[in-house]
Amino acid sequence: MPRAVAINVAANTNQPGVRGPIFPDGRFEYLPIPESEPTARSVPTYADLDTTVELPSGAGELPVHLDPEFAEYPCCERYTYGDPFGVKARPLLSLTAGDYVFFYATLSTAGEPKREWIAPEWGTYIIGQFRLARDPISGAEFAELPAETRATFENNAHLKREEFDAKVLVAGREDGSELYETAVPLSSPEAGVTANRIVTELSSDSGKGPWWRRPMKFGDDETEELLAVRHDDAFERCF
Repeated sequence: MPRAVAINVAANTNQPGVRGPIFPDGRFEYLPIPESEPTARSVPTYADLDTTVELPSGAGELPVHLDPEFAEYPCCERYTYGDPFGVKARPLLSLTAGDYVFFYATLSTAGEPKREWIAPEWGTYIIGQFRLARDPISGAEFAELPAETRATFENNAHLKREEFDAKVLVAGREDGSELYETAVPLSSPEAGVTANRIVTELSSDSGKGPWWRRPMKFGDDETEELLAVRHDDAFERCF
């Protein structure tokens, strides 16, 4: 039985100053954060992503930290993710091959929602998942791995930085990993700051304070229910 960890990713009102949108039908746009560190290799800019988001003036030419990497997204090759912070690395390193990583983001509501589960103004939503192809790799052990294994992460943003800084790297299988077409809500329909039962009953998080920034753990049964939630057209099991 798989377990899971959910991690906050993507653009926000601090970086680069806007969130990605969620559209009236529940589709959304994944917008990565800007690259904040010097890079040794060329990285995409926001202009390369062909985004529809109205970015702050001049932001179109900013390099992006394209992480997580989803195979179906522009400028990506595989399903990889790296993180330099222990608060995210520790729960990820507790997973094993076959477990899941869910990626969630805060998204701004674009237009009048047609789906009753979309929060007003903004909300928090799961936007994609990895099913792990292998056990997570710590940054300390990465350099000692065979070249073939390291090559899996060649296009990951942390390997393009002048100084490799990832404390953890994870790779998703082709089957079971995807960038969603329709977001899965973690916020209540009443307000983006209010967590729904996926957070408060299924995850390790209390749903109090800024829960939308914290990693969340899911046990075996809870992971199975979260995977099943995606098949609920109205996401009734979220509330």
